[in-house]
Amino acid sequence: MAFEAILFDCDGVLVDSEKIYVDVEREHLARIGLRYDIDEYMDRFQGLGSDDFWAALDRDHRALGKGPLPETFGPELDAATMERIDRELSEIAGIKQLLQTHQGARAVASSSRLHRLIHKLQHTGLYDFFEPHIYSGEQVANGKPAPDLFLFAAEKLDVTPAATLVIEDSANGVKAGLAAGMTVWGFVGGGHSHQGHSEQLLEAGAHKIVDSHTDLAGLLLPSNTAA
Repeated sequence: MAFEAILFDCDGVLVDSEKIYVDVEREHLARIGLRYDIDEYMDRFQGLGSDDFWAALDRDHRALGKGPLPETFGPELDAATMERIDRELSEIAGIKQLLQTHQGARAVASSSRLHRLIHKLQHTGLYDFFEPHIYSGEQVANGKPAPDLFLFAAEKLDVTPAATLVIEDSANGVKAGLAAGMTVWGFVGGGHSHQGHSEQLLEAGAHKIVDSHTDLAGLLLPSNTAA
């Protein structure tokens, strides 16, 4: 089928930030007694909307008998994350070449807070490929795995959800795209990709697995809009 538009998640799809987030978050959570193995962490939290992420951590912390998350935890985590983002963040290989050849409608639809999302896209030179169609979970009532963000982006692009392709690297994102009635391809080309990642996305319902942006370009060419 022909796709009217492509909606890209950001972290782990456009920019190689997911590995940074996961490393910093797990390190800081372990300091307050919240220890998760990597598979559990990725399954539960990757791609989750910001409000839901913090609510889940707070519940886990309370379940340990420690009460609510410490007030200093969020600011300390943010500061440590941004320090590493500014020092280490890069785009994922092949994405600029893909965006330079793709001629169809497209948007970013990410759970990241909007100011952080814009910062990451500007930092990696990807902002101009998407502006003004850069959308955050902050702009809708319910974050991923709810469909709200993808439906919001499709409405802004004036495209039909059923004719829209989503590129996602998380199970929560895959579920959100499916709930929106879109075609979803799972992306496993980020630095955070782990053993079982493809299977996790397929179990969530992804229609196809894409190993790299070179792979994605090959699937979209020559028209850049056809599956």
